[in-house]
Amino acid sequence: MSTRAALTPCLLVLAGVSLGAENWPQWRGPQGNGVSAETDLPVTWSTTENVAWKLAMPERSGSTPVVWDDLVFLNVGEGPNLELWAVDRADGTVRWKRSLGDGNVRMRKQQMSSPSPVTDGQTVWVMTGTGVLKAFTYSGMERWARDIQQDYGRFGLNWGYASSPLLHEGALFVQVLHGMKTDDPSYLLRIDAATGETRWRVERPTRAIAESPDAYTTPALLQYADVTEIVISGGDVVTGHDPATGRELWRVNGLNPTNNRSYRIVASPVVYDDLIFTPSRERPLLALRPGGRGDVSGSHVRWRFNNGPDVPTPVTDGAYFYSINDRGIMYCLNARTGETVYGPQRLRNATYSGSAVLAGGRIYITDEDGVTSVVRAGPKFEILAENDLVDYTLSSPAVSDGQIFIRTAAFVYAIGDRR
Repeated sequence: MSTRAALTPCLLVLAGVSLGAENWPQWRGPQGNGVSAETDLPVTWSTTENVAWKLAMPERSGSTPVVWDDLVFLNVGEGPNLELWAVDRADGTVRWKRSLGDGNVRMRKQQMSSPSPVTDGQTVWVMTGTGVLKAFTYSGMERWARDIQQDYGRFGLNWGYASSPLLHEGALFVQVLHGMKTDDPSYLLRIDAATGETRWRVERPTRAIAESPDAYTTPALLQYADVTEIVISGGDVVTGHDPATGRELWRVNGLNPTNNRSYRIVASPVVYDDLIFTPSRERPLLALRPGGRGDVSGSHVRWRFNNGPDVPTPVTDGAYFYSINDRGIMYCLNARTGETVYGPQRLRNATYSGSAVLAGGRIYITDEDGVTSVVRAGPKFEILAENDLVDYTLSSPAVSDGQIFIRTAAFVYAIGDRR
């Protein structure tokens, strides 16, 4: 056994990722890429079968449940009000609710509760589409509050703010990429997670025009060798930033090759080991290699793919890369080379907005009708189950301790029994 292989279980435990069961501390899970180390998760369920509990929701939301130990955290909009809910994962009762302010409105599909919370098990942070950013203790005591729009100007996205914060080493990284309804610059913030103070703010200029500067993506964390970078996608480009200073380290152009005025980006960048995947508005999807400095558009693109997603963020295990577009067309590619392994393959005919989760050799994909398709991971396309919750769904699944948490417009479901 290699030294690296022998150390891997220890490193996973130190990072807070156990091999048998784990928390789901942010929108795309423990590693921020939709991959879970969980095994033996439920494969089949309905509104009544294999349901541990369900909790009624006042309105629909694209925000994903966040799970840590005994609590499930939810960003909730109800009428004009926004709240953070802490839910007992044992029985689905609400332990506490805390106000995040008012100003909730619906903008097409989404409303102002779209950003998902993030937690480290001691503090939970939550951002709203109105720009309010708050920190609470695990027990619900407010630690600090910010109003990003009050501090730096109104958000200028055509369909409202929807990015989730990235938590790393005591800092929240918050992006505001906009331009459709403002001439103010896009920017990236590093906020002290303990105090709420801004440590730096850097502008992120691009040549994107009209709606194309708008991005609804969430930052990704890239770590390779002894280097750590924050990856930001939107405004026709993908950039890497120094987390200590915010300085832009590298940039790749080409996410909007025709300079389309409406090429806003929704699907977030995906990082797995030294692989970086950056969707645009279906075409192109770029796979990048790390390590560049400056404009590396011509040197650091591994491969490109012209049948990527618009809204759902892809997922990969490092060997295979799985992309599902808004119409349920699924592709499996070689993650290193971009070679098509299979596809196009058709999932059930529906609209897909939630992002896929990969766990235990299976891919979980929920469509807007509330049906979660379970697809076998690997080089052969095989649908194992289609599980119908019969309700409008924008959110992505969350996975923790043997359970799957799915948020529809009317309910949050805990699927399966907790280990």
